[in-house]
Amino acid sequence: MVKVADKQMDEQHYKKIRKKRDPGRPVLRNCVRAFLAGGTICLIGQAIQEAFIHWFDFDKQAAGNPTVAVLIIISVFFTSIGVYDKFGQWAGAGSAVPVTGFANALSSSALEYRSQGLVLGVGGHMFKLAGSVIVFGTVAAFFIAIIHWVLGLLGIGGGS
Repeated sequence: MVKVADKQMDEQHYKKIRKKRDPGRPVLRNCVRAFLAGGTICLIGQAIQEAFIHWFDFDKQAAGNPTVAVLIIISVFFTSIGVYDKFGQWAGAGSAVPVTGFANALSSSALEYRSQGLVLGVGGHMFKLAGSVIVFGTVAAFFIAIIHWVLGLLGIGGGS
């Protein structure tokens, strides 16, 4: 029969040993990589937006949507040839946070299940991720709107 005190001592001893042998995470390196990768993606997006403004006479507001579309197309292309996943392993969160990371997640899931057919494979599995993101965004927007409304009633914010 193992006593509770002995069990707690074993857990504490195990945690000490595990902590000594844990190689640790290169947090600073990962942060720098994420910053460089995300910043580069945003820099490319800014260059695309400036191209729409300069060559197609869009204003800044109108250039936003086609810029996002081009970034999504680029992400899907690089996902389909296997480059974006390697980039994502190196970049970490820097490749996942921009819209290109969401496009990568959807397209890689579509590619993974394409053997099951277009409707049940690609469509069914690709939108599993999209559904959760859309639901989260909708629920978060609802609560933010409620907070904004309440602050407006209290005279703190600009609610209507």
